[in-house]
Amino acid sequence: MEFSVKSGSPEKQRSACIVVGVYEPRRLSAVAEQLDEISGGYISNLLRRGDLEGKSGQMLLLHQVPNILSERVLLVGCGKERELDERQYRQIISKTINTLNETGSMEAVCFLSELHVKGRDTYWKVRQAVEATQDCLYSFNSLKTRKEEPRRPLRKIVLNVPTRRELPIGERAISHGLGISAGIKECKDVANLPPNICNPAYLADQAKALAEKYEHISTKIVDEAQMQELGMGSYLAVGRGSVNESLMSVIHYNGGDKGAAPIVLVGKGLTFDSGGISLKPGEAMDEMKYDMGGAAGVLGAMHSLAELNLPINVIGVLAGCENMPDANAYRPGDILTTMSGQTVEVLNTDAEGRLVLCDALTYVEQFEPELVIDVATLTGACVIALGAHATGLLSNHNPLAHELLNA
Repeated sequence: MEFSVKSGSPEKQRSACIVVGVYEPRRLSAVAEQLDEISGGYISNLLRRGDLEGKSGQMLLLHQVPNILSERVLLVGCGKERELDERQYRQIISKTINTLNETGSMEAVCFLSELHVKGRDTYWKVRQAVEATQDCLYSFNSLKTRKEEPRRPLRKIVLNVPTRRELPIGERAISHGLGISAGIKECKDVANLPPNICNPAYLADQAKALAEKYEHISTKIVDEAQMQELGMGSYLAVGRGSVNESLMSVIHYNGGDKGAAPIVLVGKGLTFDSGGISLKPGEAMDEMKYDMGGAAGVLGAMHSLAELNLPINVIGVLAGCENMPDANAYRPGDILTTMSGQTVEVLNTDAEGRLVLCDALTYVEQFEPELVIDVATLTGACVIALGAHATGLLSNHNPLAHELLNA
């Protein structure tokens, strides 16, 4: 997908499609009013007939609108102007992209980036439009035998900004949006891979590939022999039942001042979690390939950091491991010694995440970090408690918790 920004009048746009907003009830946005005037009231006449109410997410595609240079005009319902918030804006963008992708419009000029969103500026609106578009168009089909794609997919989108003075702001927003989207895509791709492809060694390969691509990144892989020397007894125990070696990938992003305390991100990387001896139920066990979602998120974050070239130091740890039942697997009743020297009695081998993470968290103490954030699909109880959309956040430092929530 190609993104660009411009500042121009809607009547001068010659494109496959021009996208403008309509508020509820049947009230034209400023740009839609301009188009209506040029078209001799063509758009307002349609609204009066009830073709579009303007409710959030409604779409009306018009062809050959009088006196308009573009082939099509897409009217997008934006709801009540005063109620247009961040979440609704992203939803509107996503619905718009889906519609454009199905209409055969291979390019479009979008004026939705000029809508008024409470408390948000042009930079935010353009960046969110890029991120929402990339998210909407994401599809994991690399392993499919037959790949179904639209015959004429959307390839180019131009986001309009109100004044020429805001063009540099818009260009920066596109650059940042693409950098963040690149990390999100990598996170999703790695998470969606099957466990026979994405194992701890695969995670390590992806970490090494980042170091090869970006000069600010270096990667170190900690294997089982090194873990043994370090005394990482609980981490090693979890992976004992698997033929796939446990590997911890430590990714250093050095974009800040030399010697400045780093931010550390630790991601749980159970590339498959069968539950071990305490075997999980068979239903939905295939989804346990997602137990490395924390590591996938950290990998994606490190990718985005490098793309954005941020002036900070960050260390990302992918705690790669696989929890399988086997004659050599750890058992309920075993007592393990962690890297910190504490002993742990195992009552259920499906509580493996904390055993891997505790050693990874002890390992990163050597970096004397400014702060540590660990990311994990640690317990299904979190989903039962909070549902499919909210995320659990626990912290022993309230200011950090507030920063994360705001972000």
